[in-house]
Amino acid sequence: MNTASLTAICLTIQLAAITTIVLFLIGGPVAWWLARTQAKGKSIVEALTTLPLVLPPTVLGFYFLLLFNPHAPLGSFFVWITGETLTFTFHGLVLASVIYSMPFMIQPLKVAFEQLDQELLETARVLGANTWTTILKVILPSSVRGVLTALVLTFAHTVGEFGVVLLIGGSIPGKTRVVSIEIYENVETLNYADAHLLAGGLLVFSFVTLVFVYSWNRRTRIGLS
Repeated sequence: MNTASLTAICLTIQLAAITTIVLFLIGGPVAWWLARTQAKGKSIVEALTTLPLVLPPTVLGFYFLLLFNPHAPLGSFFVWITGETLTFTFHGLVLASVIYSMPFMIQPLKVAFEQLDQELLETARVLGANTWTTILKVILPSSVRGVLTALVLTFAHTVGEFGVVLLIGGSIPGKTRVVSIEIYENVETLNYADAHLLAGGLLVFSFVTLVFVYSWNRRTRIGLS
């Protein structure tokens, strides 16, 4: 495996890790709200957080490109505070990935939070547990299956991004060229050996990820029954 491929792998892991952490911090409260609220706007929020799941990546990438360009309000604001653009940068990839992978974080968390035993929350409240204690010692341990599923699927989904990444980041070596783009570049240059190696690696990674998630969910389900 050449240096370019190794660099792409490292960049991909970095992107997936940052995206997963950011989405957990953002998506957790959103998922909790969706699981607990009966507000009239709930359906709209649910639709917005699920939209990336049904839209073609190129559609999302196109609109991200319009929003992130330096002449758009969001893009120009980012340039003003950082001196860098969102388009064709790693920062832009992170922001786009957070939005694009949102359903893979929020949906499993939402399901897990909906299944929480209300008596546990009431007991914690009666015992005087503060918000952070309740989250760390009651909600997260009781939702560990959904939390782990959300983290693993978000990471794996981000690793496999192509359409959004290509439109927002292009193919800048060491900066925006992740594994999916590296495979595309290898195929274009007829470098099938490296393309096979990277594509096979992604295939194995995706398969192992799904096996792990299903096996973990089955074991925890049996343990709780």
